[in-house]
Amino acid sequence: MPELAGKVADGFAEAVRENEERWLSSLAVRSYETRGREKPEEECRIRTPFQRDRDRIVHSKAFRRLRFKTQVFIDPEGDHFRTRLTHTLEAAGIARGVARGLRLNEDLTEAIAVGHDLGHPPFGHAGEQALDEILRERGAAGFRHNEHSLRVVERLERDGRGLNLTWETRDGILKHTGPDEPETQEGRIVRLVDRFAYINHDIDDALRAGLLESADLPAATIELLGDNGSRRIDTLVHDLVETSAVAGDIVQSDAVGAAMLDLRSFMFERVYLQQDHAPARAAVRRIFEELVDERGVSVEDATDYLAGMTDRFALTFVAELG
Repeated sequence: MPELAGKVADGFAEAVRENEERWLSSLAVRSYETRGREKPEEECRIRTPFQRDRDRIVHSKAFRRLRFKTQVFIDPEGDHFRTRLTHTLEAAGIARGVARGLRLNEDLTEAIAVGHDLGHPPFGHAGEQALDEILRERGAAGFRHNEHSLRVVERLERDGRGLNLTWETRDGILKHTGPDEPETQEGRIVRLVDRFAYINHDIDDALRAGLLESADLPAATIELLGDNGSRRIDTLVHDLVETSAVAGDIVQSDAVGAAMLDLRSFMFERVYLQQDHAPARAAVRRIFEELVDERGVSVEDATDYLAGMTDRFALTFVAELG
């Protein structure tokens, strides 16, 4: 590769360092103070390490497949229902705004956000639950999409070489859900904003699908957070920024945090648990049994292959089995 030098490249890293010292909070991760990558490599001269992480994720095959992975509704026919890709982009935009408000590292926040759902299997949470059950039945540890997202970026992309992301991005991807909190403030933003995005966007899709009427939404919660998705997200973001700035950590106020959890519980009761998940669960089981029991594929390889499927690919696979 030719030596690419120039006035901008020669001074880029130092200019970033100086700008971050002037602008970023003391709680922010500095772009050139990352704990590093699994495999050492030369850094780009006009992109920070976290910008490179983001670019590698966005150019990955797993990221492109998110376009045809469901958010709530399986392989929806309408043009305006959310997919796993649109959810990811919406979450990334919100998270970056929060990071800017708190003077944290926007590039790291965005990298975590665009990578957080790469390991989600087809058919949303129904597909994840089905795959988890199947693996546990066979004595495996189960399946959690956050852990598989990490496996995608570390081991599966680039024909098994992985994307060689920074430690901070990998930590945020792994811990965006589950029992452990991310170790960076930027990762904690994504963990909360993921909920901001999917709760409110799922309400929008449920209203569009006729599963809910606006009057069904819990009145006290809506009065506090706002009467449409845009206003609710605005309320959640402003509360998160202001409360976190005072606390020195990524936290919500008690009232707004409780309201968000109330809305999440409402969605589980009225939408998520009311969907007919039987066809999706049956499809996941049929595919897994075909791969492992009929074709002799290892459990690990079958899990990787199945988790990477889009909704439509999985449905076509089952249909061709007859």
